[in-house]
Amino acid sequence: MLARHRITRYVEPLREGGSLPGLVEADDDGLYVVKLRGAGQGIRALVAELVVGELARAIGLRVPELVFLELGDPIGRAEPDPEIQELLLASVGENVGLDFLPASLPFAVFAGHEIPLEEAAAVVWLDLVTTNVDRTPRNSNLLWWHGQLWLIDHGAALYRHHAATVGAGEADRPFPQIVDHILMPLLGDDPAARLEPLRAAHARLAPLVTPEVLAAIVANVPDDWRGEHDYAGYLAERIAVVGRWLEAIDGIDQTSSATSGPGTGGLPRGPEAGKGLGPRVGAPPKALGTDGAPPKADGEAPA
Repeated sequence: MLARHRITRYVEPLREGGSLPGLVEADDDGLYVVKLRGAGQGIRALVAELVVGELARAIGLRVPELVFLELGDPIGRAEPDPEIQELLLASVGENVGLDFLPASLPFAVFAGHEIPLEEAAAVVWLDLVTTNVDRTPRNSNLLWWHGQLWLIDHGAALYRHHAATVGAGEADRPFPQIVDHILMPLLGDDPAARLEPLRAAHARLAPLVTPEVLAAIVANVPDDWRGEHDYAGYLAERIAVVGRWLEAIDGIDQTSSATSGPGTGGLPRGPEAGKGLGPRVGAPPKALGTDGAPPKADGEAPA
């Protein structure tokens, strides 16, 4: 189980993040980056931080230590900045913290930060499984510390859990955004080359995520944060879905287009793509036309 500490001092805001995380000192004299329950997407973002962070750790990736941080009312009231004071007062109670990595730098290929192919593929696989939309060149959420890669900021992952419930039935939703992943160029120079490291990553990592591992990860989430969501069931099925998809395709185009790519079942996305919908991964054969081709979009003339 994760350690629990009490915040003793709010040091400064870290304005790089959209949810305004802050640097705090805790009663163990450690420094942590706190993710506050009163910010952005609220408690669901903290759940994603816990679940995806610990899943990454379970498959051998580096994530700063995750802890629970108790925030008291006096710290918020002592904050002179009105915006931060409001956020702190809205976050009284239990929050999530990551161990602060002093002097770490954002990951950047052009800075000479080199990582093994297997590790790059593992990160892409993790983000494909957890539908993490926030690991792009615009915002890598990767740090370089002591010559190694560290993963941070998973609050935008598992975005399906912002619905009323989540479970295995939602695991085959499309996720074409994976083509924009910052590490995708490291997997190969062409679609077929990029696919092979991901297939190898799936073969290597999927067996590590056993039901027992998933149960232990989800057990870290407080009951009143979890609600009716079946995170273990969702992730188990999501891994199976990703495995089927990786076997069914013959390459991954690196493109910013939302019309095709991982999560579309290998089919072009239809006019509903603008709404963030589209064919599910592993779509049944009836999704194909009688000639075996993708169905025509509304109003499109037959070939």
